[in-house]
Amino acid sequence: MPVARAAAAVAFALGAGTAQAEAPFSFAATPGKLPKNVIPLQYTAHIVPDVAANAFRGSQSVEIDVLAPTSTIMLNADNLQIDAATLSGRGIDRLALAPVLDKAQQTLRFDLPQPLAPGKYTLALQFRGQINREGRGLFYVNYKAGGRDKKLIATTMAPTDARRMLPTWDEPAFRARFKLTVDVPGNFTAYSTTPVEKREALPGGMQRVTFGNTPKMPSYLVVLVAGELERLAGRQDGVDIGIVTTEGKLGSAAFPLAATRDLLHYFNNYFGIPYPLPKLDQIAIPGGFNGAMENWGAVVYNETTLLYDPKKSPDRVKKLTFRINAHEMAHQWFGNLVTMAWWDNLWLNEGFASWMGAKATQHFHPEWRPYLDGIAEREHVMNLDARKTTHPIQTPIETEEQAASAFDAITYLKGQAFLRMLEAYLGEDAFRKGMRAYMDKHQYSNTTSSDLWAALEKASGKPVGKLASDWTLQPGFPLIKVEQACEGGKRKVTLSQEQYRLDEPAREKRLWNVPLQVGTVNGKAWYSLLSGPSMTIQQGSCDGGTLVVDPYSVGYFRVQYDPASFRALAGQAPRLPDSTRLKLLTDTWSFVSAGRMRLDGYLDLVRKYGDEPRPAVWESILSNLRTLDSLARGEPEQAAIRRFLVDFARPKFEQLGWEEKPGESAEDSQLRGMLAGALARAGDRQAIEEGRARFARFLEDPASVPPSMIDFVIGTAGRHADATTYDALAARAANAPNSEERNRFGRALASAQDPALAARTLQLLLAPGTPPDLMPYIMGGVAGEHLDLAWNFAVAHRTALLDNMEALGRNTLFAGIVASSSNPAHADMMEAYMRKNFGPDGVVEAERVGNGVRIRAQQKARLLPQVRTAFE
Repeated sequence: MPVARAAAAVAFALGAGTAQAEAPFSFAATPGKLPKNVIPLQYTAHIVPDVAANAFRGSQSVEIDVLAPTSTIMLNADNLQIDAATLSGRGIDRLALAPVLDKAQQTLRFDLPQPLAPGKYTLALQFRGQINREGRGLFYVNYKAGGRDKKLIATTMAPTDARRMLPTWDEPAFRARFKLTVDVPGNFTAYSTTPVEKREALPGGMQRVTFGNTPKMPSYLVVLVAGELERLAGRQDGVDIGIVTTEGKLGSAAFPLAATRDLLHYFNNYFGIPYPLPKLDQIAIPGGFNGAMENWGAVVYNETTLLYDPKKSPDRVKKLTFRINAHEMAHQWFGNLVTMAWWDNLWLNEGFASWMGAKATQHFHPEWRPYLDGIAEREHVMNLDARKTTHPIQTPIETEEQAASAFDAITYLKGQAFLRMLEAYLGEDAFRKGMRAYMDKHQYSNTTSSDLWAALEKASGKPVGKLASDWTLQPGFPLIKVEQACEGGKRKVTLSQEQYRLDEPAREKRLWNVPLQVGTVNGKAWYSLLSGPSMTIQQGSCDGGTLVVDPYSVGYFRVQYDPASFRALAGQAPRLPDSTRLKLLTDTWSFVSAGRMRLDGYLDLVRKYGDEPRPAVWESILSNLRTLDSLARGEPEQAAIRRFLVDFARPKFEQLGWEEKPGESAEDSQLRGMLAGALARAGDRQAIEEGRARFARFLEDPASVPPSMIDFVIGTAGRHADATTYDALAARAANAPNSEERNRFGRALASAQDPALAARTLQLLLAPGTPPDLMPYIMGGVAGEHLDLAWNFAVAHRTALLDNMEALGRNTLFAGIVASSSNPAHADMMEAYMRKNFGPDGVVEAERVGNGVRIRAQQKARLLPQVRTAFE
């Protein structure tokens, strides 16, 4: 065990940061617009959709509990028309109420003629609303099946859209039961949280479907899906499991069904509380929204994130669907059974589900090396978190727009990374013990972060609350500087911290309580807690092995070694463990980006990775070289960067060859497609021509291209398309049998280098048949190659574009067009436009993206002169 002594005494008991820990959950103290003197207990609702007219009518009775005398009843409603309302109970017989709708506040208020005494009452409502084109509240999806036009309806309520289908107390602390009935066409199948309780035939070919009562749950988990759907069924641990798809896709349901079985059993065991519902449906719909929504008992996925066809889908799709399945199933406990009190604790839902999903993926598929992929994902959020425009994991939420924009990389990926670091420090057994206690104590209720820290602290005996507040309530993260010396035959290691920034030095002198593992390569590592600016530890003999800090790369921080220590690690690069090898690369590149290290130092390190076997490590290298290539666009240095990439990647690709080999590993198969794509993007003529030739064969026989090469072939065809190739891609996008293939062809169209073809792609954004969830991806794809063309198009068609896309993406559309630029003039142009045309939350997004553009401009000015010597 190393012996630690503080070099600058800052008592851990006082905390290293300035953040103030929050209080445990209290219903009365939870933020929100709605008064806490009236609470819902039971909703009984009947929805009658008019699918053809994209409208619905509804009625519901809500059993409410009045906790204190009140002269008003207030709940949430948005885009609803209230036709009638009555109140009954405790001497009141159907008192007619006049609705007062506040569109700006999204509230529905009833003013009472006299104060209402405490007790239970029934509020009855009749209302009407719209079935939306975008994925908010109750929405519709148009799709094709068997060559025919079809339509289904579905819901997504998070964070604040249950109020678009039902007048509700639409804040997460107001848990209640929901009993739902729906009238749908007789050829539809309907799904909700609970199993169908009753079906009744109605005149005109309709049916009435009644679902069982739900547990107490927040309104954002209400779910309804209805359409011409098919179901592949199974059972696990007494639970009825189903994968639900549109017509003809059950062949892609076998893998997610097997995954759901495995994951349900795993989570039952991990949490120590069995899944509490009788059934779990995983529902794949062909569009409407991106990702997935963890509705209790009926998770709704964009089909690209659930279905996997082993005959057509590359392995990356298999990995993605398993990981997202694991994420959404973790929510059935963490988020659904126990729910954050308010949206400022959204990370309690999303960060935890992301962490738990990665943990489950590692358990079932260690051969995928998901934690290496996690390190690569962590790079993305650390680059965002090292800017002045970042925000803490936990940040105040005051409006519905702010709640929607809280679903970002900081919430998901930083939350996940912090939990992994915390679990490693506390130990898996202590962490799991704390989680079980937390679940058991708070099931069917709400919490704040404080409740979780208390459970983990009790289980581990470590001061979790003080450590965690630094990481969740402060923005940013530290740089750990490492210096070693030999004194008296013993290694002395000095560790110090400062806030790490990419754009400008931090004005605040923030510190963190940092759990650090310090050890030797392929040897033992011990934990020390850096609770002040610096500390020194003694670590055995000076010749006891090569020093390494954070060998398993579980820390959410950068590590910068003194020159001699760095050279010692870099000299062993090909032989380092995977996580150490990747972290050394990612930190080194970040130091180059921040001006703390020269480019040639990174390239010298990269050259040692020529025979690298891991796709995640290759992806890191290729991504950084693509960044350089982007900074050098239109500059003479670009040719040198591309030559380096081709010369570096070609030997590994030639070792793999163009054709799959019997018995080769999934990693080699993945690498072949990845490297072929990188070579083609770098202008390698052989790779481009091979991609075109394979596309021509694909048009004759789609089975001629194996799944591992399909992204390379279609992507290369799109990027280098002529008009004939473009037409072929467009035809296949329009007639694709599923969303995965449609999106692949769509991405290829958006990447076309020919400006005339790019202009054709932009016109798709105005077509009513283009799903609103795809519009940001089409615009972003075109903007990556033709920024000015995309910007001018967006400005000319602003109203039509905003009316045709998801509301939650409207603040990001114009900012996203310039996001890959390194020209400060683009940032100035975009920010000025958004200040003039968008609200405060749009301006926040504009400033965040503008800051990124200016950082790239600084990097371009600093790195391009270095390219001239570094690539010689």
